[in-house]
Amino acid sequence: MKKIKIGIIGLGYVGLPLAVEFGKKFKTIGFDTNKKRILKLKKFTDETLEVSEKEIKSSKKLMTTNRILDLSSCNFYIITVPTPIYKNKSPNMTHIYLASKLVGRLLKKNDIVIYESTVYPGATEEKCVPILERESGLLFNKDFSCGYSPERINPGDKKHKIVDIKKVTSGSSANAANKINKLYKSIIKAGTYKAPSIRVAEAAKVI
Repeated sequence: MKKIKIGIIGLGYVGLPLAVEFGKKFKTIGFDTNKKRILKLKKFTDETLEVSEKEIKSSKKLMTTNRILDLSSCNFYIITVPTPIYKNKSPNMTHIYLASKLVGRLLKKNDIVIYESTVYPGATEEKCVPILERESGLLFNKDFSCGYSPERINPGDKKHKIVDIKKVTSGSSANAANKINKLYKSIIKAGTYKAPSIRVAEAAKVI
C-alpha cells in the first residue's frame, strides 16, 4: 500500500471528492482538461460545492493538474469522467473512450485501471479494455488489470458523503479485485462490497 500512487481522471462532483479522500493517505494526482478548474482548485475553490476549502487543504498528498505527463508515475488510474446521454437516451461514451485512450498511453506493467463512470453491463471489458490494449501495447489480465466501482455520490448531500456510502468494488481477476477492494476500504468508513465480477458491479450501478 505504501507504493500506491493514484491518478484520477476527471475532477467533477465524482472525481474531486474521491481525489481529496485518497489524497489524505496516498500520493494522488487529480487530472482534468479544464485549465480554469485546475487553477481554482489550486486556490482551494470547488465550483461544484461538493468539497469545502478546508477539506481540499486537508488533502496533503493531492496534486491537481491539467498536464497529462504528471500522471505517468501512477500505478492506479481511476476514470471518473461524465457519461451524458443522447436525445434517444443512449449513453454518450465519448468522454470514457477519450479517457481510456489517455490512460492507455501511460499504462505500464502491473498497473490497474478502475472505471467509476456510468456504463452499461459489459462496457468496461468489451469497449474500454480494447482501447487500453491498443494504446499501451500491453495485454489485459497479463500485463495490466481493470476494475469497476460505480460512483454513488448524491450531489449536494452534505450528510451522506463519499466516505459514508457503502462502495461496490470489482476486478478483472481475483488478485485485482482484492487490491481494488483494499484500496477503497482504506478510505470508505461505510465499508465496501466486493462484487463477483465487473459486469455485476456495472449492473448494480444501472439499477
